Amino acid sequence: MKKVLFLILLILLCSCSRNNNKLVLVTEASFAPYEYYSDGKISGVDIAIGEEIAKYLGKELKVKDVAFDSIISEVKTGKSDIGAAGISYTEERAKQVNFTINYAESKQVVIVKKNSTIKTPNDLKNIKVAVQLGSVADGFVEENYPKVKLVREKKFLAAIQDLKDGKVEAVVMDELPAKKYLTNELEILEEEVTTDYYGMVINKENEELLEAANTVINKLKQEGKIDEYIMYYMERSQDN
Repeated sequence: MKKVLFLILLILLCSCSRNNNKLVLVTEASFAPYEYYSDGKISGVDIAIGEEIAKYLGKELKVKDVAFDSIISEVKTGKSDIGAAGISYTEERAKQVNFTINYAESKQVVIVKKNSTIKTPNDLKNIKVAVQLGSVADGFVEENYPKVKLVREKKFLAAIQDLKDGKVEAVVMDELPAKKYLTNELEILEEEVTTDYYGMVINKENEELLEAANTVINKLKQEGKIDEYIMYYMERSQDN
């Protein structure tokens, strides 16, 4: 019996040791240039930042791909250490997780078909608009455009397909990935809906990781590295 208990304890210790050597970043990998699949591997701005945070901590980065609306829960329950996927600060989210300092600014824009009668965000009335479930666009459109009929999709690609198929008349989403989804039949309205700021999310009990992440992000911002990441992965994601 003592040998069995010893073996169980050893296994648990080894398991903990392996977990301590890895930083688990959870994302939703269809948000280029921040995270997307390239040659079967998740790549992008957030992954590059995550790599730097892991390096600072002397750990190996492990990336998990889940639905966007599951990211907060993953971090809150400790299944993942840090979450990143163009996540904006909201009071509701801040009740569940801690946010790092902002590391990117982005616009929420409207995508329509080129022959659309929708010319500005003010035209978003009594029409069907697709958004990604749980995204900034989801909450903002619901709160500020009460007459819009929202269609909530798990993936941006599904929202864009709804627009192509005529199931909705517009899509509201982040500007950078929006550019990736443009085709000859689609365009982005000149006037943005709102401006958005991104941070990473961390479990409220992990102050050490929050401090480390803020230190790394602040350094990357001062060195201009994050702007470099955005330009680099924006170009590379166009080829995928």
